[in-house]
Amino acid sequence: MKIVVLDGYTLNPGDLSWEGLKNLGDCIIYDRTSLTDDAEIISRIGDAEIIFTNKTPITKKILDATRIKYIGVLATGYNVVDVAAAKEKNIPVTNIPDYSTAAVAQFAFALLLEICNHVGHHSQAVHAGRWENSSDFCFWDYPLIELAGKTMGIIGYGRIGQTTGKLAAAFGMKVIAFSPSREVGTKLGDCEFVALDDIFKMSDVIALHCPLFPSTPGIICAENISKMKDGVIILNNGRGGLVVEKDLREALDSGKVLAAGLDVVSTEPIKGDNPLLGAKNCFITPHISWASKESRQRLMNIAVENLKSFLGGKPVNVVNK
Repeated sequence: MKIVVLDGYTLNPGDLSWEGLKNLGDCIIYDRTSLTDDAEIISRIGDAEIIFTNKTPITKKILDATRIKYIGVLATGYNVVDVAAAKEKNIPVTNIPDYSTAAVAQFAFALLLEICNHVGHHSQAVHAGRWENSSDFCFWDYPLIELAGKTMGIIGYGRIGQTTGKLAAAFGMKVIAFSPSREVGTKLGDCEFVALDDIFKMSDVIALHCPLFPSTPGIICAENISKMKDGVIILNNGRGGLVVEKDLREALDSGKVLAAGLDVVSTEPIKGDNPLLGAKNCFITPHISWASKESRQRLMNIAVENLKSFLGGKPVNVVNK
């Protein structure tokens, strides 16, 4: 049995082992494959029956030109695969759920703490000699913000939202959340569920942990920003499409939004004309919330188990049943 990994570098840049997959068949691993050249994708798949992809698209054209029997997506999202066409051909498509919950919640707080304390900036200032040459015993360039007593509003309260909420409570924050599956006024642990407008009106910090459902694209827009407190902080390490970027840029530049911490943007990799690149107090990281070594190892382990289950006749984590 031949296994091809089309774009393995993001998952494993060299600090993990592919042995789990290699033990299951003749395995070829490419670091990267073109996202647009169908001929290259088809050529690399060749006569393989098993393929794994992270962001390399698998279209109907590619399925028609190959002998694929199983597609493993090395991520939770699987929009890179034409799942309907795969289903027509009885090709199961599996994904990797629930591998990065702790890492993503931790990263949300990494963004928030950088905004509140500017650790990176002040460390650079010390190394540049500014403390040594300061007239004062200590100095800071930005207001330092204490989280205790402030309100975090979380939009989307699945596993990641709940983990972020627990971290917020540990910092002494009041936690409120909006979830369409939860009744307003009910509680879960330290969190109280409120209406979406109340998230906007009551929160000092808003964290986005919801999927891109039909109701959520552009949920952070000028209209909703106008309902927020002056000086609110917005965090998004969910999906870039949740934010209308030009509206957030205007709110940051005006000071309505104090700061934003973003690990995702609308088009990735980010384009040079993205309006947020020039915004005030906007911290952007390159979609790495999920990428701790521990998280990637879990992803690798689940990918191997998914394939083993398929080979054993009982596939799991199938998204196109």
